[in-house]
Amino acid sequence: MAQNILKWGILGAARVNERLLPAIVEAPNSQLVAIASRRAGAARATMEKYAKPLVENQAQGVTCYDDLEALIEDKNIEAIYCPMANEEHAEWALKTINAGKHVLIEKPMTTNLAEIYKIEAAAKNANVKVMEGFMYRFHPQHAKVAELIQSGLIGDVLSCRASFSFLMAPARMYRITRNMQNGGGAMWDIGPYAIHALRWAMGLNNSAQNGVAAEPINVLAYGKLNEHGADVVASGILDFGADAHGRARYGHFDVSFERGRKAEYEIIGDKGWIQCHNMWAYPTDDPVISWEAGGKSENLVLPKANHFNLEIEHFSDCVLNNKAPLLTFDDARGNCKAIEAVLQSIKTTTDINI
Repeated sequence: MAQNILKWGILGAARVNERLLPAIVEAPNSQLVAIASRRAGAARATMEKYAKPLVENQAQGVTCYDDLEALIEDKNIEAIYCPMANEEHAEWALKTINAGKHVLIEKPMTTNLAEIYKIEAAAKNANVKVMEGFMYRFHPQHAKVAELIQSGLIGDVLSCRASFSFLMAPARMYRITRNMQNGGGAMWDIGPYAIHALRWAMGLNNSAQNGVAAEPINVLAYGKLNEHGADVVASGILDFGADAHGRARYGHFDVSFERGRKAEYEIIGDKGWIQCHNMWAYPTDDPVISWEAGGKSENLVLPKANHFNLEIEHFSDCVLNNKAPLLTFDDARGNCKAIEAVLQSIKTTTDINI
């Protein structure tokens, strides 16, 4: 009989566990086996805070390690979620893969392109599944956006705007205490969402692409750097090249740690536009999509959903049934390559070919 439960470990007590840890506990095809942190007692504290109120018995059965290597060596674990610091993702993903375990890597997969190639080669050699953790792609609201665009509602996609921000709280200051070349700053934190959304949206023109992202050819970006060399604000334009009719296709992004919470994108075609008002929709939020085209407009209130839970269910299904993950290595490379170009443009104050 085929196995129907994937046994998970969590490598780190990062704040994102507030969402991912319960997702693993609640997913019908997943079981949380262990969590580890280098900080003594942090793994246990994370379990007590995020899992015990949900499933008392399962929380009591989870092993808590104060040693990351011990979790990787745990023979009961089949897949690991890696929410380590951005610049540590490659190191710990490779250790996980070399131990023969599947790995879901919190975005960004890595902070340089060469490391993604290393992870892909190791994954193929070990025959394990690896995916970059962009949870938003699993929310049904984005499938609805794609459906509307590919129906021809707004015509050919020519522009997209993505805006992501939140006001940095003191407890999160560690995100901006290292420079942007070493994984710090807004572009490596919330920037991956903006770039990913632009690439995805600009690839929706042709339904034959089946969700394959479009890749920009040039970028011009600006940023505000703090005393550590981390960007606290970054804005710019991605040039996706002309369409078949010679029309310009641009993606505009804006990310900030100095502004109120915002997580939206707007896609503009030659016949109209579509806007997703909250890409980070909580399970209690009503997802809202607005559109206007041909003299008509509509606000669509869609069913509530938990994109973290759906992400975990998807990855577990891929492992258990040997399916290809929705988010590929090609996609991870495309996002990383674009972000590297953005950072180079900020640093040099010039446009950069990608």
